[in-house]
This record gives sequence, C-alpha cells and structure tokens, in this order.
Amino acid sequence: MKSFSTIQSPHLFSFTRFYTFITFRTRLTFPAKLFFCQAKSVSFHSGTDGSLNIKVVPTTLLAAEKEEARAVLTLFFKKLGLSTAIAARIINKADLFIDHLLSKLHHKHKSRYLVGRELTTLEIRDALNTFLDSLLEEHGNNLVRVVEYYPDPPAMENSTVLPIPPPSPTLKSKKHKAVSRVSEIDPFAGKLRPHIAYLMELGMDIEQIRTIVRRFPSFVYYSLEGKIKPVVEFFLELGIPKEDIPTILAKRPQLCGISLSENLKPTMKFLESLGVDKKQWAKVIYRFPALLTYSRQKLKESVDFLQEIGISDESIGKILTRCPNIVSYSVEDNLRPTAKYFRSLGVDVGILLFRCPQNFGLSIEANLKPVTEFFLDRGYTVEEIGTMISRFGALYTFSLTENLIPKWDFFMTMDYPMSELVKFPQFFGYSLEERIKPRYARMKESGVKLLLNQVLSLSSSNFDKVLNKKMEKMQVNQDSSFITKTIQQENEN
Repeated sequence: MKSFSTIQSPHLFSFTRFYTFITFRTRLTFPAKLFFCQAKSVSFHSGTDGSLNIKVVPTTLLAAEKEEARAVLTLFFKKLGLSTAIAARIINKADLFIDHLLSKLHHKHKSRYLVGRELTTLEIRDALNTFLDSLLEEHGNNLVRVVEYYPDPPAMENSTVLPIPPPSPTLKSKKHKAVSRVSEIDPFAGKLRPHIAYLMELGMDIEQIRTIVRRFPSFVYYSLEGKIKPVVEFFLELGIPKEDIPTILAKRPQLCGISLSENLKPTMKFLESLGVDKKQWAKVIYRFPALLTYSRQKLKESVDFLQEIGISDESIGKILTRCPNIVSYSVEDNLRPTAKYFRSLGVDVGILLFRCPQNFGLSIEANLKPVTEFFLDRGYTVEEIGTMISRFGALYTFSLTENLIPKWDFFMTMDYPMSELVKFPQFFGYSLEERIKPRYARMKESGVKLLLNQVLSLSSSNFDKVLNKKMEKMQVNQDSSFITKTIQQENEN
C-alpha cells in the first residue's frame, strides 16, 4: 500500500444522464454478518468474539484505502456496463458504503492490522472485489441502488427491475480523454501543452507519453512548473543522467505527483538513516524508482524483518542500495515464508538474502520447489542442495527449461563426478554455448584435465596460461616416464 500522497483519486466526470430504477415493495437489507464502520481514524477491539483489540489505523492510511476502494468500485461498475459518469455520480453519494467496504477489509485482514502491517494494493483489490461479487450475486442489478442508499435503500418492487444501462457512446472514458490530451494543441499557445513539450525535450516521444498515460491517466494533468519540472531537476541534481529520466518516469510516473519537500526528500533522508548510500541515489532511483513512493511504515516493516533474521545495519544499507526492490516484497507473503523454506534446506538465510535478495521475490510453489525437486530427482541430498544454494545464491533464479536442464544434460557428457557441481554450482551461471562448450572442447583437445572451476571461472588469458602449464607439465611427465622406461630396458639388457 503506497502512502496517501502517492495515490490519485479517479477523475469524476459530471453527471449528464439520470437513470431511474422502478421501486420494489420489498425492502433490501444486508445480512446480519455485515457491519458498518465510519471514522476518520478506525479503532478495533479484540475479544473472544473475534473483534479486534485497540489498534488505530492512521488517518493517512485510512484515506489511502478509501481512495483504493473508490477505484475498485469504479472499475466494478464499469464492468457491469455503467459509464464513467454514472459510476462517478453513484460513488459520490456512496461514502457510507465506502466506509462499509473498509470495515469488511479490516475485518478480513484484522491480524495484519493488529501488528501494524499495511496491505498491498493487490490484497486490497482482491478482498474488495470478492465482497462486491458476493453482493452482486445476492442483489443483481439492484446492487447500484443498494450502494447508493446504503445502509437504508428505498423500498422497491421486485417485478419491474430495469437493467443497468449500457455505457453512453457519447461519453469518452477517463483514460481515452487523458490519452487524447497528450497530442492536443493548447488553444492559447497554439502548440503542444508545455509539459508534453518538456517531456519530449527530455527524449520521450508522443507514443511513450501515451503509454504512460494509459497506465496512469492522472500524469497528463500534472503541471509543468508545479510538479514535473521540479522533480526532474531534482533528479538531475542527484546525478541521474538526462537520458535516464524518461525510463524513470515511465516506470513510476507517480513520482511527479509527490511533494518534494513533504515526501520525496524526507523519504530519502529516512532511507539514508537506514543505510542507503546517498552517493548512490542516481543508481538506486534508476533501478527502482517506486522506492520513493512507499510509506515509511512499509519501508520500516521490510527493514524490521531484515534485522529480525540477523542482518546487520550496515548490510541492510547495502541491500537497500544494491537491491532496493526488496521493499516491494510482502513480509508475510514473500519474505518470511521464503526464509522458512530456505532454512529447511539448511541455508543461512541472512547470508543468502544479502548475496541474492532476488530469491525472496520468487514463488515457493512455482519457482523454488521445482528447482529443489530437479536436483533431488538427480540424486542430490537436501544437504548438498543447501550447500549449492549457499555457494551460489542465484541458482534458484534460473529457468529450469531454459537454463538448468540444458546445462545439466551437457554436464552429463562431461567427464566429471556429480560432486563437482556441489563444489562449483556457479557452473549454471555461465553461458552454455559461449563459455561452457568452447572451454570444455579446448580442454579435451589439449588432453589435460582441469577442475570445473578452472575451466569456467578463469579469464581467457589465465585459462590459456593454466592450460599451457598443464600441457607442459604433462609433456615433462611423459618425457620423464619415457626416459625412465628406456633406462630400465637398457639395464635389463
């Protein structure tokens, strides 16, 4: 979940048509299990009945969740066939229902809130969409009225329900309008809008800007002097090359909507206090610009976990500098379960995370377990697999079909015991066609035997030196053996 300052409310179009739904005689009511919550800051109380103990949801977090709930409800209505304008009109009158959605969200994930952990955007959307689907199944097309007049919808007659109206062909969607605005000529200046022209000066073309706006429509409405230019100039001052700015903005256009003084700079100071190298900000932002859009609570949650598994403060700073996207991984859904899995293989999790944090963004079921099973099926023990991943942290990041299997198949044609891969699992990190096969072929041609490590890890010049030295030694041994044999034969004669 991003901080409130980074979340943009949907643009609400003016209401132009009003659809009347024929009333029912029967009054619609929500099941008893549904409850209502309305507050600027939500407190929970926990007891034997399953309610929550005193835990306050910060006002900014609550506001951010409210915006996310509005966005989810807007998309839900549009999937049902409502136009953007109609959906906006209904949602504008649905504050009580929005609060009710949040109460359902807090109830579903109460254990997370009790320990102060933020939900990800995906978790929020999944929970709310599941609840909306159940209400749609219960109330059908009448759901619109239920939302609009929650918690006390007017009496309506069941027998004459009008369907949800199709979207108006005369109204453009928010996204379509935003994309069209990219190439519009400013009626006052007679040319492209200033911020569009500025972005093009930075190296973007119209289609690149359209792509950004399709993903994040609010970007097209940002002012040049108030939002975009100050952020770009700040990045340039940090040492980010001008040619990298388009890539950064494409990855995270929301950066231009964040206040420099109230959000970006304080967040950077906070991250520096956690060990991020301030001399490396240009590289950090280019690698993962979203880092600056996370709330402090989310950042601290990740750091607390790193400390929990025994990583020193100095090493945490290096991890955040080298692999800033570690903070995007959910502690409960990714980091903690993955740490537990690697511990089951006998791996020092702290060392592994420091060496290759990318492992902790992988799926246990889809990525990690298949690799483990691959090596188990080929006769390696759990302990040997643990040794391999400890020695070569990136081992589990490789594709089975495109990397591990082809290289294993070729290894089986090489004159090495299986234990050689336990000693040197880095074998799987080298190119099969450009490194492994050519080097092995040269070694075979020379008639000497090198360790797998020597074949692959040495530079070209050092490989040649070792190969020649081995060949010379082999020749000396052969000559010595020939002389010894000759002398023995002469003595016998």
